[in-house]
Amino acid sequence: MSLGSGAFVVDRRFCGPPRSGNGGYVSGRLAGFLADTGAVEVTLRSPPPLDVRLEIFSADDDGLLLRNGETLIAQAKPGVLTSEVPEPVDFPTAVDAAARYAGLRDHPFPTCFVCGLDRAAGDGMRLQPGSIGSGRVAAAWTPDQSLASDGGLASQFVWAALDCPGGWATNLSGRPMVLGRMTASVLGVPELGQPCVVVGQLRSLDGRKAFTSSALFSADGELLARAEATWLEIDPAAVVPK
Repeated sequence: MSLGSGAFVVDRRFCGPPRSGNGGYVSGRLAGFLADTGAVEVTLRSPPPLDVRLEIFSADDDGLLLRNGETLIAQAKPGVLTSEVPEPVDFPTAVDAAARYAGLRDHPFPTCFVCGLDRAAGDGMRLQPGSIGSGRVAAAWTPDQSLASDGGLASQFVWAALDCPGGWATNLSGRPMVLGRMTASVLGVPELGQPCVVVGQLRSLDGRKAFTSSALFSADGELLARAEATWLEIDPAAVVPK
């Protein structure tokens, strides 16, 4: 490990569980410090704390380490995507799917920045990934001005949008999980106010792990970003930063 190469703070607004950062958002922030390598793989090692300066260090494998003091929070390195991209659906189908969002009835983290409904519009993203059959969910998303960064949308919000729909493809209301690893490739960042669709798909289950894919499309079906993720079954009350 070499000397520090950057730092950032996860603002409390960007929580997943109440006391830690949303996994997709944090992964996207860390990935943004890597040189443009295409897909980036981020492994979360410990719940990311909120409102704390997290230091970034270069790793021996051309990757990055995110630390809170002696605690390793996450690792990032160039990655490879191996699964098929989930099939897109049109924007009206994604809007209709919100009525089947399992989080309406039972949500392990209702204040999640991405998919929590205890967040006001303009504060959280309020994605509602509802079932569209065959182990897939879809969510409509129109990035708003509250996500503006230097006049546009920062790529970490694309990572965040890819995160939770993958989790809800596993039905988090019956089996609470958190993101363990995410590999994503951002091909294009949507404009603020541009209607988009996120599709999540369950690939497989293995004990307390689930494997998913997700993809972000423009309203006319153009692929903007894609991801693969590993999810870990947890006790929601135990997700507390060290």
